[in-house]
Amino acid sequence: MLREAIDSVLAQTYRPIEVIVVDDGSTDETGEVADELATRHAELRVIHQQNGGPGLAREAGRLLARGAYIQHLDSDDLLLPRKFELQTAALAAAPQSDVAYGWTRFRLTNGTVEAPAWKRSGERIETMFPSMLTSRWWDTATPLYRAAVIAAAGPWTDLRVEEDWEYDCRIASQGVRLAFVEDWVCEIRQRGAPYNAPAHLRDRARAHLLMLQHARNAGLENESAAMQFFARDLFHLARQCGIEGLPEESRQLIAAARSISNARDLRAFELAGRTLGFSRVARGARWFERLRAHVR
Repeated sequence: MLREAIDSVLAQTYRPIEVIVVDDGSTDETGEVADELATRHAELRVIHQQNGGPGLAREAGRLLARGAYIQHLDSDDLLLPRKFELQTAALAAAPQSDVAYGWTRFRLTNGTVEAPAWKRSGERIETMFPSMLTSRWWDTATPLYRAAVIAAAGPWTDLRVEEDWEYDCRIASQGVRLAFVEDWVCEIRQRGAPYNAPAHLRDRARAHLLMLQHARNAGLENESAAMQFFARDLFHLARQCGIEGLPEESRQLIAAARSISNARDLRAFELAGRTLGFSRVARGARWFERLRAHVR
């Protein structure tokens, strides 16, 4: 897959390009494959580092990148040949825009491709906020960024989950406008990922709290539909954290939700959590809901 991903970049019709491959502490032959490819392609440079997760891997690449545009690509996804050509042209035609995106193809593990464009990549959306707060509606390979907005966003965090969504919300807080390409630009390939519930939820909690900060920096009003939706998302995540034995994360998330919304169930959860403990209340709420569903 790494060879295919790199080949998809080298096959771009647009030039000049540079390809920075970050070997993030791989335990297979990834590093060797990358080094071997670098001996055959002048555009390619390889960084080897201790495993730090996707955010820190992209940060290592960000610090070396010299181009006017930045493209992120996970090693198991593909760019289509005209991606850079189409998206740089879209940005040249829309100088007020700093990010271009286009249709994204999603391939299942059985090899079949879903017919519609992946997530909301087939829709014309004018600005990153407020839509990016309700969901990360594209995938990592979809957007092409002007390097200036990446520089303004600054360093990636060491988050291992939702690090890309947090970063896009940080970019969105700059008031970024989008250029839309009505063509297929990349392919995302379905894959599984290891899951550790407490570690996963800790990073999600931290990412969500940062995203709320970015939304506030952008001036999104509490009364807006996006912020009200996000309050419910925070509440849902607070309950998950409580169930998995993360009471402090649960407390922080419900406080963040309450800073947006005065909904009765949020108030009740916060009050009960302060009195009885957030993990106990979250687990009790889950038990009650299961019992009610069984009775029905």
